Amino acid sequence: MPTRSVEAAAYLEAFVLSGVVTVLLTRAYLQATGYPQLGGGGLHIAHVLWGGLLMAVGLGIALVFLGSGPRTAGAIVGGVGFGLFIDEVGKLVTARTDYFYAPAAGIIYGAFALLVVLTQAVRGRVRLTPAERTANALDLVLGGLPGGLTDRRRAAVLRLARGSGPAAEAAVARLLDAVPRREPPPVRFWQRWITRSRRVVAWLTARRWLVYPVVVYLVVEPVVTVAAVLLAGVTGELDQQREWGAVLGTSVAALITAVLSVRAALRLRRDRADAFRLFKLALLVDLLFGQIFNFTVNQFGAVSALAVDLFLLGVVTAEHSRLCGQAPEFAG
Repeated sequence: MPTRSVEAAAYLEAFVLSGVVTVLLTRAYLQATGYPQLGGGGLHIAHVLWGGLLMAVGLGIALVFLGSGPRTAGAIVGGVGFGLFIDEVGKLVTARTDYFYAPAAGIIYGAFALLVVLTQAVRGRVRLTPAERTANALDLVLGGLPGGLTDRRRAAVLRLARGSGPAAEAAVARLLDAVPRREPPPVRFWQRWITRSRRVVAWLTARRWLVYPVVVYLVVEPVVTVAAVLLAGVTGELDQQREWGAVLGTSVAALITAVLSVRAALRLRRDRADAFRLFKLALLVDLLFGQIFNFTVNQFGAVSALAVDLFLLGVVTAEHSRLCGQAPEFAG
């Protein structure tokens, strides 16, 4: 069986984030510049070609060089390439090679949603065997031979080797002693920005007063969506909608979300932990299914709704985790 990497989730995360940013920047740039074309004389060099090239470069980096740094770089370059590739999915699935094919936005969102699910599955389920932990420790050591290892990376190596047996632990420690020490790199401005952003998000999701408006929104918003679709059907506005399948999908997802949210609201007094479990499930249904159809109907204007859902998921997850930590209080 192949040896699994302890940093697999981090590599996948870098791949997904770079891909998402690439799609958004590409769409914004093309819209701002009037969708220019590279080429002439009957030729059009589509950016899907650049995407394939960058995916090959990213794979080449990971294959040629050792260490977590090159693998991260390969994941980012490959993610940029995948973003350029998937952005032109409309041309690849239509006979008329239509870049503006309406369901393309939903397909793009669905592809990245599946990658996020895969990343979370890897992050939550990977339990390395002692042999795999030792192999990862040795990989970190070998990657640090050219330039050295910081104290933080050395501590990570020793943690990974712990529990692999006295002989293996001693061998890793001796090999680690042969690696030169390196001072940690200076903190970059973007790292400070990310750290501050995480602190702000953590502070917001920990606020108890924020939970109540979130609960109200989770109950009201899907109910309003279902009612709006029904009203549009009665007034005849739906007759002007081209993407009937996407509207139906959005309506079904909103209906399921509404049922789960109302059910959760009714359980708030009896079992708050289970209520927030249902709120979390309702948000996941919307994120993994409803937003696919929402992107098809509203194209990339649905990004704002996605951002709201992600923030709400953070608040609900934080409250659910807090309540599960207090589970004994609700047992009786």
